[in-house]
Amino acid sequence: MKFIIINGPNLNLLGTREPEIYGNQGFEQYLSTLRNQFPSVQIDYYQSNVEGELINKLHEVGFSYTGIVLNAGAYTHTSIAIGDAIKAITTPVIEVHLSNVFARESYRHESFLTPVCKGCISGFGLKSYELALRSFF
Repeated sequence: MKFIIINGPNLNLLGTREPEIYGNQGFEQYLSTLRNQFPSVQIDYYQSNVEGELINKLHEVGFSYTGIVLNAGAYTHTSIAIGDAIKAITTPVIEVHLSNVFARESYRHESFLTPVCKGCISGFGLKSYELALRSFF
């Protein structure tokens, strides 16, 4: 089984960016924890702040991986193109958010991704990634 976690804009700053919302742990450190929790599966990781690069990665892995965990960050609320990319691939995608987007600004309440994803997990901090991976089993 082969999974990939794809993180979008500003998520490279986890651990330092707005820790009151996103926590104090960097993603690379947390990724080691995830890999230890799921030793029998391959977990790859990709992060980009660039919308087109996220789309290219979805196209690259979207026909050969078991599952994709995607935190598209703010692109969730703005990118029809990422939604179209998810629609075009066969690998199931779980949309993930660290914060509860529905408890935040109203513009974060709409997602162009949720309708084309297998599911959405929001509000559990970094544990959201673990919950997303568990949903594939």
